[in-house]
Formats: sequence, C-alpha cells, structure tokens
Amino acid sequence: MQVKNSVKDYDIVINMKRPKRRKPKRPNLFFRTLLKVVSAPDLAATRFKVEKTGMERLPKDTPALFLMNHSSFIDLEIAASILYPRPFNIVTTLDAFIGKDWLMRQIGCFPTRKFVTDIGLIKDINYCIKNNNTSVLMYPEAGYSFDGKATVLPDSLAHFIKRLGAPVVMIETFGAFHRKPLYNELKARKLPVSAHMRYVLSPEDIETKSTDEIASILREQFSFDAFRWQQKNGLKISEDFRADGLQRLLYKCPNCGEEGKTVGKGIYLECTACHKKWELTEYGFMRATEGVTEYAHIPDWFEWQRGCVAKEIADGRYGFCEDVDIYMIV
Repeated sequence: MQVKNSVKDYDIVINMKRPKRRKPKRPNLFFRTLLKVVSAPDLAATRFKVEKTGMERLPKDTPALFLMNHSSFIDLEIAASILYPRPFNIVTTLDAFIGKDWLMRQIGCFPTRKFVTDIGLIKDINYCIKNNNTSVLMYPEAGYSFDGKATVLPDSLAHFIKRLGAPVVMIETFGAFHRKPLYNELKARKLPVSAHMRYVLSPEDIETKSTDEIASILREQFSFDAFRWQQKNGLKISEDFRADGLQRLLYKCPNCGEEGKTVGKGIYLECTACHKKWELTEYGFMRATEGVTEYAHIPDWFEWQRGCVAKEIADGRYGFCEDVDIYMIV
C-alpha cells in the first residue's frame, strides 16, 4: 500500500473539499467467490470449523445484519467462508481504503469514520439491505480486541437495530485472538480456530422488544473473554515467544507501580525497575516466578491499569506533554 503525504497549513487542510459519498456496491458472485478462495489456505491451516444455531430461520434470500467480534486479521476470511454464497457488504474503516479503493468496493466494503457520529453510515446500511438486497457485516467494537475481552458497545446500536428491523445474526470466533494477538507482534501460532454463528433477533423480536431489551441481548452476545475461554477449554499455547511484546498490554508493574518498565520476551514478562518476573503459562495464566502473583488473569491486570488511569484523571494527575506530528486523512 502506497500512501502519499504532503505538508499543508491546517486552515487549508480543514477546508479541503470532502470526497463525495458513494453508495455501497453490491459485490458480484465473482468477487465473493474470489474472497472465499483466497481465504481457504489460512482457514485450512487453522483446521477451521463452524457451528450454526438457528440459521434455518434465516432464508437465503433475506438480507440480515451480521455482527462479529473483532479479534484477528483472519476475521474477514472467516466471514467470507461461512457466509458464502450470500452477498454481503462490509462496514470498513476509512483508512483501509487508502491505495486500494477500487478493490475494497468490488468486494463490497464501504467506508466509515470510527468513533464519531456518522449519519451516512446509517443510510449506507439501509441502502445495502433495502436497495442492494445484501446483508451487512459489521464489527461494532470498531477495532481489534487488545486484551481478548469484548469492548462496551454504544447504546445507539440498539436504537439503530430497532429502526433497521432486519434480522440480526452473531458471529463469534474462538482461537482467532490467540492465533495472532496484537500484543504478540502478530506472530502466528499453530492453533485451531472455530466460529459460532447464531440467529439472535428476528424482525418480529425487534418489533416487540424495547431498545433496552435489545441492548441487553447485544451485551450478552458480546460478553466474551478469550483468555478465560482458553483456560476453560485447555487450549495449550506452547510457542516459546508467547510473551513477546506483552508489555504493550501490561505496561504497569503491580509490584512497584512503575509504568513503561515491563518487558515481554520469550515466555516471561519482567519489570526492569524492581526485577519482578512473571511467566505466561501455556494455558494463558500469569504466574510470578517468585512471591505473590498479583493478577493471574491478564484482563484483570489490564482492567487494574485502566482503574489507575481513571483515578489519575479524577485526581488531576493524568497527562503528558510531547511534540507530535498531526496527520489527517482527506
């Protein structure tokens, strides 16, 4: 991917004409088949399997909203395989279109800006389902899970589903997070990957349930914990680099309180300030090599760090000053 950068005054950039929004393109059978074919080798390497629950309730020619947890770069390949030959459009972050706009649109992607109100996105999803007669694949967490746990979904999603009225299907992956976790510098591990595709809400359910009830159902569907799942199912990760880069996730030492001093290497995480050391075991537990283990469960350690940040903000102590370069996607 080639990205062109140029230096301009802020006033010039902010006043540049925005590209005209284009209607989502209905992907044809050729590109749907191509996406499935190029995905096959990766899925075969993971011995991929899928379980389906209630999918007989969704006719093949009825478009639906497919919600999927975001754990790995293999997620789209999973969706392309298990949804085939059903036509579907994909909600995609805008920066993914840089340098490959034509290809992205051919396979059914349409762009949105993350973490901002995007009325155009609502219109595009409506257009896909009601005009293109295509389903829509959406990753409502708007990013990869960093600690293997679900991200809190916005309340607006339940309101949108209520207005859309289309069937809702959940796709949950298992093992995809552990195969190439972001903290581990995307080093591939030889692990099985599977998915569970389940029919969650029918149009009749959506019509009769309140938005609060729909929001509760969505929270239940997005309540996963990859490390807890690994521990419960005895998934063994024997690679000797499984703790490489773990400091990207566990950056604060619970023993001495120093930040930015932890280093993940091999199967260990060590604090270079107090020299305490923890092993990341083959079954996903943290274990101190000496003394007490403060947090055996990685998401608990991560949540403790978030709590520390919240307290610093409340106390007026959080922040830093640094010169930065600002880039804008136009």
